[in-house]
Amino acid sequence: MRIKAAVLYEQGLPRPYTESRPLRLEEVELDPPGPGEVLIEIAAAGLCHSDLSTIENLRPRPLPIIIGHEGAGIVRECGPGVRGLAPGDHVVALFVTSCGECRDCVRGKPNICSSSFAARAKGTLPSGARRLKRLDGAAVNHNSGLSLFAEYAVVTAESVVKIGQDIPLEDAALFGCAVMTGAGAVFNTARLRPGEDVAVVGLGGVGMSALLGAVAGGASRIIAVDRSAEKLALARQWGATDTFLADEGCVEAVREATGGGVDTVIETAGVLPALELSVAITARGGQTITAGLPHVQARFAFSPFALVSEERSIRASYMGSCVPRRDLPMMLDLYRRGKLPVDRLRSGFVSLEEMNLGFERLAEGSVLRQILRPHSG
Repeated sequence: MRIKAAVLYEQGLPRPYTESRPLRLEEVELDPPGPGEVLIEIAAAGLCHSDLSTIENLRPRPLPIIIGHEGAGIVRECGPGVRGLAPGDHVVALFVTSCGECRDCVRGKPNICSSSFAARAKGTLPSGARRLKRLDGAAVNHNSGLSLFAEYAVVTAESVVKIGQDIPLEDAALFGCAVMTGAGAVFNTARLRPGEDVAVVGLGGVGMSALLGAVAGGASRIIAVDRSAEKLALARQWGATDTFLADEGCVEAVREATGGGVDTVIETAGVLPALELSVAITARGGQTITAGLPHVQARFAFSPFALVSEERSIRASYMGSCVPRRDLPMMLDLYRRGKLPVDRLRSGFVSLEEMNLGFERLAEGSVLRQILRPHSG
């Protein structure tokens, strides 16, 4: 079938993206689903900073490629052998597909399944199959086995989780990345308990999800740190008890206000200065959790002596350390009960024709999560 999609042909083009236009709106050919695959109609897809990093060439990808890894949609067709899904089902897409057999999956860490990362590097579905091509027959690469910046996508059945049809799909889309990564870092990686204190450094879609997760989890003191005064004001409205501008005096101000630092600090900005700040405001005996993804060649230096003598830990959280089929229903239930109001993250909607404008806004830092509605415009 022919579908409309936003195709990335060249990484690293200069801003403004409204002029260089890294994403081209084109018709491409989408093959029907093969064994174990489903065709989904994309209802909503979030514009994430990870997608921006791909456009900026901070994350090299095989080209041309249809990016987009956070979204939700409706199953329209099932390939042979698919169980548990049927046409009409509403689903959230997963940017890591677990094989269920490797060492990581067996020990309960499907979020770091190696098979998914291998397919990502090749630009294929997890099975190695390709379902996208240009009208002239040339291959178009898949992104994270999804490629959601399009009207439709063919994905493996393991790449989606069925959800209730009472959840608005424009909100459900956010659970595929921002909410799982941010709130998951609070619930799973930090294992935050009611009454504990937490700091969130970097208030994008993931950071704000972490903040909402800290509120839902009953944190006593929630400290928000960012370079944007506007985002700090939002954070205070949404439950932050303390806010600090990430300037030269930030570390000293936070340590003074907290009597020596915060026990749990979650960094979501994905840049080294934010990680360095996060370590600096972590208390003795505390944990720094990094959920951001800086440039693949970035390197971070720390003092092993201080790490040991102050009994600190620096931990990583990928996809919120989530087991999606366990954690998504729990998070969606919190959403239903008003405890995880992720609809607040939405900064507006864009069409496929407006994708370059949307990423220009994201690069400016003026938005949290814009939502693509591929069938609008």
